[in-house]
Order: sequence, then C-alpha cells, then structure tokens
Amino acid sequence: MYKNFIKRTLDFIFALMGLIVSSPIFLFLIVILIISNRGSCFFFQKRPGKKGEIFKVIKFKTMNDKKDKEGKLLSDDKRLTKLGKFVRKTSLDELPQLINVLKGDMSLIGPRPLLPEYLPLYNVTQSRRHNVKPGITGWAQVNGRNAISWAKKFEYDVWYVDNLSFALDIKILLNTFLKVVKSEDINTMGHATTEAFKGNNEE
Repeated sequence: MYKNFIKRTLDFIFALMGLIVSSPIFLFLIVILIISNRGSCFFFQKRPGKKGEIFKVIKFKTMNDKKDKEGKLLSDDKRLTKLGKFVRKTSLDELPQLINVLKGDMSLIGPRPLLPEYLPLYNVTQSRRHNVKPGITGWAQVNGRNAISWAKKFEYDVWYVDNLSFALDIKILLNTFLKVVKSEDINTMGHATTEAFKGNNEE
C-alpha cells in the first residue's frame, strides 16, 4: 500500500510544498548562477529511472563550460566554480529535482539516478536498484554518499529496495538533513566529483 500508492502521494505533496517554501532561494540561485556561469543556470542530463526508463534529471549547474585549446571540456575540478562548490556543498544543486518528483520521474527517497552508460555494467543483484524510482536522497547517501565504494553504494541501494517502508523513508529524510547541515561525504577523496563506475565481475 505504501510502496504502490501512499509514497507517490506523499512525494507529490512534499515536493510541491518544498518548491513553494524554497522559491525565494530557488529564484535567487537562478540569478546568481546565470551570472556566475555566464549563461545557463540549469544542468539537464539523461538518467535511468524505474525499470531503466530514461528521463532528464534537472540540477543547478555548478560547473562552467571552459574548454582547452582542442575544444575539449576541461576536467571537472577546473570547471567547478567557487559558487558551484558552495551550492554542491550545501546540496542546493539538488533542489530542481523536486520538479522531477512532481513529474513522477523520481521519488524523494530512493537510489540515486546514475548514468545510462552504467546500465550494462551492473551485475544481476546491482541492477535491482532500478526496481523502484530513483530518489533525491537515499539509504546510500546517508551511509557514506560519495565517500564509500561503488560496491557498497549498490549494496545499500538493493537493501533499500528490499526494505522500503514509511519508517525507513522518514529515517533517511532525518539523516539527510543532518548530513546536509554537517556537509559530510560530498566528494570522493581526491576528486572534485564522483569517480566513474567502471563495472565489476561480481554476480
């Protein structure tokens, strides 16, 4: 009952409330990011949702589009702006994903939506993370986020799928708030952004 109906209803209600309450911050970030990035304030990227169906995730843009002499984008650490670091550190870059929740692409709580190119790299167990809608935050995010290995993240994701409940979602929301306040586990050690998943041979 909760998984198939109540969860979606609560997602819509709280996402709408979240957008209304945060609208002053939302509009302020749009203005300063347009100035800082000298252009777009939003970042759209294709991500797999429930059952691997592709949708476009919406985030605030934290990196500029600077390129090298050959026209290739510079590395993430060189394109991440000072403002972008702050927005990412406070997790404000995730705020536009409330729109994805309203649309039904995502849930407030669930495994994070990753890149489409990772789909063929998952083993059978890891692919089960797509049995539910992806979330803005999830069990892996409150248990290490970007500071833990990919294998551990997927282990947490699958555990969430198997144990999804209202009580667990509330626990994750409360722990997410604490993580954001403490600004913990934002990046992988030695990297400005999360290191790419390269697959594994586990079954």
